[in-house]
Amino acid sequence: MNPDHQTFQQLLRHIPAVDEVLHTNELQAALRQHPRKLVVESIRQILEEKRQQIRTLPEAFDQAELETPALVALIAERLEDLARHTLRPVVNATGIVVHTNLGRSLLPEVALERLMLLASRYNNLEYDLAAGRRGSRYVHAEAVLCEITGAEAALVVNNNAGAVLLVLNTLAKDREVIVSRGQLVEIGGSFRIPDVMTSSGAILREVGCTNRTHVRDYEAAINDATAMLMKVHNSNYRIMGFTAEVSLEELVALGRSFHLPVVEDLGSGSFVDFSRFGLQPEPTAQDVIRAGADVVTFSGDKLLGGPQAGIILGRREFVAGFKRNPLTRALRVDKLTLAALEATLRLYRDEAEALARIPTLRMIATPLNVLQERAARLVSLIRAADPHGHLEIEVQSGFSQVGGGSLPAQDLPTFTVAIQSGKFSTHQIEHHLRNAEVPIIGRIESNCYLLDVRTLNDDDLNVIVDGFADFLAAHSTLNSR
Repeated sequence: MNPDHQTFQQLLRHIPAVDEVLHTNELQAALRQHPRKLVVESIRQILEEKRQQIRTLPEAFDQAELETPALVALIAERLEDLARHTLRPVVNATGIVVHTNLGRSLLPEVALERLMLLASRYNNLEYDLAAGRRGSRYVHAEAVLCEITGAEAALVVNNNAGAVLLVLNTLAKDREVIVSRGQLVEIGGSFRIPDVMTSSGAILREVGCTNRTHVRDYEAAINDATAMLMKVHNSNYRIMGFTAEVSLEELVALGRSFHLPVVEDLGSGSFVDFSRFGLQPEPTAQDVIRAGADVVTFSGDKLLGGPQAGIILGRREFVAGFKRNPLTRALRVDKLTLAALEATLRLYRDEAEALARIPTLRMIATPLNVLQERAARLVSLIRAADPHGHLEIEVQSGFSQVGGGSLPAQDLPTFTVAIQSGKFSTHQIEHHLRNAEVPIIGRIESNCYLLDVRTLNDDDLNVIVDGFADFLAAHSTLNSR
């Protein structure tokens, strides 16, 4: 037997059995804190990893790694990983208000209260209290949607992609839908209008050019197979320069003359005119209904600031058809979505209240002087947590973004807290904060770690300070070894 093989076999024999580790005194506390099954799984994983390390490179393996204290430390770390929820709250310091990767819009407090109430009690989700019999879940948000927008009827489904799919399948299955070539959008998650149209059973009929489409292009494409005219709002990109686009009013007039319904997909729909805050104008759902669109679809989160949902507004006979479509059951929303959405929508009865109480709107509309004060306060707090002055911290001007495929060409002036260090790398700082107990997500620009204060809540400041204090303590300990 060669020495390497002998070393390999000796090391494998030193790996303790699962039960042996499980019954050590050091793991009894873990058994009191965690389910036995989870503790056993952690032990198995760690022992298997040690086994693989020995098989890969036995001569470099330190037998001390198989001693009880070393194993228990690794098992404890693994237990924390296994016990941790995968969906966790984070601090959004990116400055992107509707951050798709970070859960999009924050819900207003009133929506959270309704969620707690209706999630913890039975409710009349599908029960008509007045009639004393089975009812429809869709009535709960419909009335307030029609009140705010002026639409005849409304329907809420799981997201805007589902809303578009349902509309196309109901109105245009096996028939043609005319869309401008410049509006065949793709959004995140590989959602493409042509692909959704194919899935719905509708047939795409492209007209015009990427940058210019005219009424005559639509009119020339209308034939006996035409089911509807569709306008898709390019909410996540802009075509600049030599362009021409058919207005909704023109499309509605054309649709009326040929007795064809006109549908607009707004994407990131809104009930508020953001141009008053110096942002580029975006059509609101109310604008589209007033312009005569037969059906309009948009998201319930994003600019609206509610939960993820797809909202369909339109003429009563069309919405009734959507409700009868079997797809609606597959796309339906649950009681929690309806509770949060209705609570959010009710705030729009008073626009000033909506701007003050819906986090997405409040963040977009936050005045610059408020952001500057918030940044200065955060700088002071972080400096207080860094008594040795390892961090170089200053307030810088910058730009935020609305995000979520909304207002793509619009930068929001903001203030950021910029952090550098001669002792630690920017990537060390970013990595540690991103892996903190409450992860902090900032951004790196020009070798600076930036915290954009536009997307911070007041209670986020202390979380950030704790994150930096922990970073400095951990790295001071490492450097002193």
